Amino acid sequence: MKKLFAHTAVITTLLPVAALAHPGHDTGTFAGGFGHPLGGTDHILAMVALGLLAAQAGGRAVWLMPLGFVAAMIAGGVAGWAGLPFPVVEPAIMASVIVLGALVALAVRLPLAAMAAMAAGFGFAHGWAHGAEGPAQGLVIYAAGFAVATALLHLLGIAAGRTVPALTLRLAGAGTALGGLVLALAG
Repeated sequence: MKKLFAHTAVITTLLPVAALAHPGHDTGTFAGGFGHPLGGTDHILAMVALGLLAAQAGGRAVWLMPLGFVAAMIAGGVAGWAGLPFPVVEPAIMASVIVLGALVALAVRLPLAAMAAMAAGFGFAHGWAHGAEGPAQGLVIYAAGFAVATALLHLLGIAAGRTVPALTLRLAGAGTALGGLVLALAG
């Protein structure tokens, strides 16, 4: 089982998916929303990395960081859907991949309040992208879909973070940060 999680972390880092393209997720359905975070390497890497970081931090961070991310992501989704401006959304998303990966790689111990605020800020950015690229109608069910997919990606990161050796966890973080840099340079 440990090897499965380690391999999953490495594979998601190397997926050759277009970083910022999410075609086909504009239907106001649960499936459309569920598929949105899974359609971009940037989203997958950031959401799994958040779970890795939460597991690495332990304690209340294990539930507070993912919950804060998902709650802020839903708020961001509504803001994006409503057309509210967020001119730095793509740099914020790329920063989330790089920063979360680097924090895991370096095993940085930040105060829980700082990590929760960071998770919420990154969650808002990812949500804004989901909402802006989402359907004209059916936002509620679409948002439920992307919230569930995101929570599952966080859980994958938490499970991996709790089962793989510390060195493997740090290498996964480094791979995530490197993947984020590659995506940023490619975009």
